[in-house]
Amino acid sequence: MRVLVVGQGGREHTLCIKIAKSPLCEKLFCAPGNAGISEVADCISISSENTAGLLDFCKQSAIDFVVIGPENPLVAGLADLLESNGIPVFGPSKMAARLEGSKGFTKEFCVAHNIPTAAFKRFTDAAEAKSYIRSQGTPIVIKADGLAAGKGVTVAQSYEDALAAVEAALIGNKFGEAGREIVIEECLTGKEFSFFAFLDGSSVLPLATAQDYKRVGDGDKGPNTGGMGACSPAMGLPENIEQEMMKTVILPTVEGMKKIGSPYKGILYAGMMLTEDGPKLIEYNVRFGDPECQALLIRMNNDLLPILIATREGKLADVELSWNQDSSICVVLAAEGYPGTPKKGSIISGLAEAAAGDPDVQILHAATKFHGNNIIADGGRVLNIVAHAPTIDHARAKAYAVIDKIHWPEGFCRRDIGVS
Repeated sequence: MRVLVVGQGGREHTLCIKIAKSPLCEKLFCAPGNAGISEVADCISISSENTAGLLDFCKQSAIDFVVIGPENPLVAGLADLLESNGIPVFGPSKMAARLEGSKGFTKEFCVAHNIPTAAFKRFTDAAEAKSYIRSQGTPIVIKADGLAAGKGVTVAQSYEDALAAVEAALIGNKFGEAGREIVIEECLTGKEFSFFAFLDGSSVLPLATAQDYKRVGDGDKGPNTGGMGACSPAMGLPENIEQEMMKTVILPTVEGMKKIGSPYKGILYAGMMLTEDGPKLIEYNVRFGDPECQALLIRMNNDLLPILIATREGKLADVELSWNQDSSICVVLAAEGYPGTPKKGSIISGLAEAAAGDPDVQILHAATKFHGNNIIADGGRVLNIVAHAPTIDHARAKAYAVIDKIHWPEGFCRRDIGVS
């Protein structure tokens, strides 16, 4: 098969590594890819949001199967466009992708289908939103309705922070169209974790659990990011969590999406909070989480490509997953200035030497490109260091040992990934 992976981050790098190993994959392309991905796939200079350009490339290059990594092209309807032109796709339709594309839609969907989630209210008027916040108290959560690259959520501990978040979205236009409406919801407390499952419209194939670390600083301090690290399996969860998740969240989602005429086919990520009242949904993502994907797939023994094809063809009932019993960790190296304005163009060296000699560690590229013979930073989250070992402490030690060998003074990471 001739396969195209759409995207350019660490998630897409790990997807490309897995797919390139499949006997089914004759030729692998990635659009647009990055410096690391170019080692395992032909990188094509087409943006993941250039839907017309991607369609043309698929036709001209006789692509047999497309795997869409990021959320933006899914929410924009890339899967629909390609499928309508006879090109098979792994990824949900535009209508199904509303589960991530609109927080308001998702909250209403949860209420309609009895999926446990935080109490909420939707607003387009700043004065009404501020009045509601004063009536509810703090802490409280303010979310941009649409896609905001993981930065559209404010967990406000004070009235000042909450009111500022409302003004930034509804008056200051901080998130553009994505922030024209906001969702304000109660602040859940408990243990946060991520649950992933392949859905083929009818059948469900759960994956291992994972947890991510969204705040930029150690000890969960500072603003939210797209994710500064992850580990798998998630720590401190009860043994029956998979059964509980399937019963209360995943299966009601499958049935609910069928009822509204948008059967879900793809990977579904449920961001959860394990509260005193049981697991409650924080958010859905309609694609592999980044960086959770990196921590998960290093533990998966299966050939990934047949699973992606079975998901698209409605044949998941025939698939059984096999997992390495190790613990895994993914640590993100980010550029100075992230999650604000990251410093681009700095040279990264020592990558080959850092990873040499330990087959249990991968260095994944998330925002890099070549400048002559040098690899340079080209975004916020730049590298992912992924390791697995029999214990999470051992995996942590492996990952940070490699990080300490990389020469990149302008980069930084959290030092507490996998601690709790």
